[in-house]
Amino acid sequence: MSLLHGILNVVYVFMQIFTGAIGVYQIIMSVFGIWHRREKVIHGPKKRFAVVIPGHNEERVVGPLIDSLKAQEYPAELFDVHLIADNCTDHTADVGRLHGAIVHERTDKEKRGKGFAIEWILEKFQASHKNYDAIVMFDADNLVDPSFLTIMNDKLCRGHKVIQGYLGVKNPFDSWVSVSMAISYWFSNRMWQKARQNLRLSCSLGGTGLCIDYNLLQEMGWEATGLTEDLEFGVRCVERGVVPIWAHDAKVYDEKPTDILSSFRQRLRWMQGHFHCARYHMVPLLKQGIRERNMVKLDAGIYLFQPARFLILFLTSLMMLLQISTPKDTVMSHITNLLPTDFWVGVNVFMYLQMPLALLLERVNWRAYFGLAILPLFLWTWGPVTLQAFFTKANRKWSHTVHKRAIRLDQIRSR
Repeated sequence: MSLLHGILNVVYVFMQIFTGAIGVYQIIMSVFGIWHRREKVIHGPKKRFAVVIPGHNEERVVGPLIDSLKAQEYPAELFDVHLIADNCTDHTADVGRLHGAIVHERTDKEKRGKGFAIEWILEKFQASHKNYDAIVMFDADNLVDPSFLTIMNDKLCRGHKVIQGYLGVKNPFDSWVSVSMAISYWFSNRMWQKARQNLRLSCSLGGTGLCIDYNLLQEMGWEATGLTEDLEFGVRCVERGVVPIWAHDAKVYDEKPTDILSSFRQRLRWMQGHFHCARYHMVPLLKQGIRERNMVKLDAGIYLFQPARFLILFLTSLMMLLQISTPKDTVMSHITNLLPTDFWVGVNVFMYLQMPLALLLERVNWRAYFGLAILPLFLWTWGPVTLQAFFTKANRKWSHTVHKRAIRLDQIRSR
């Protein structure tokens, strides 16, 4: 038992040092997210967009999305709204037509999921020789700010090829789960995404609110049919030297689950896809980043390590409980006491304290601050999610998130 305790102490120390170092790295990076000034649009309407909406049984929510797209400040003749009714058994296609979208009905019981649906519609565009300059992707439950396409046009005219819009939450105050997710997104948008944009590093693609240059897409091919198709495509872009950028003022609002089980299933899919992508791309990106002295690739590789970091933090928290409950009479336990363990704990506490700073910078509704009290519990649930994802990372089956609330853009603005 004494030997086992000593081994656990050694493992615990190294885990603390490793995760603490990554935490310090993120804290330093996040400082650069404090500054934001709305970028002036200098290019007039020029680019022609194909707006693509993959949807499976989304009759309740797709109408308001299409309406928000039809209300864009961008000229209507310069974009088409394409709705993919993917293996639908409800009236998603009918609702799409009613609201003015070009509807494509797809039935494929083997290749199910968003990635396959996007690949399918892109093949249709190529076969029909559609003349588009860029593809913009949204989830069916989204709402889109009126200036979205105007900003994307400006970014494309400036020479950028892959642009990720701001990821907001349209139902943050429905439950403790949705407000916890909203706080996480506000933090990520400002202290992660905006920070990296200010440093000219790659942002992480969020799967919706994504704009891609059409010629680049034809050259690369989509080829992203996993559980996190956005992550796969973004990593491939970085590997070939294309840096996805963050458009902080091009806002998209997404519906989040309101109960913990639905949230667990959604996050499990994200983590499974993240582990799968990291398996093939993390080490090569880290090696290339070090060899080429390329900070963009190095940072992207570190991002792919994040689920493993969540897992380590979860396991070290369990080991801490084990240490507290067992006698501290080994040599390694004395070594542990000599190490700045409190410092590494302090790193994680300081990272948590960045949450209210992000809320302040993003000027969110005052009710969000009450969510900070329950947020630690929600963050801890990432541990079991990530642990299960690690052991089921080979899963490639798409799990559909059911959306129920037909919120409209004017309701979000009224907050």
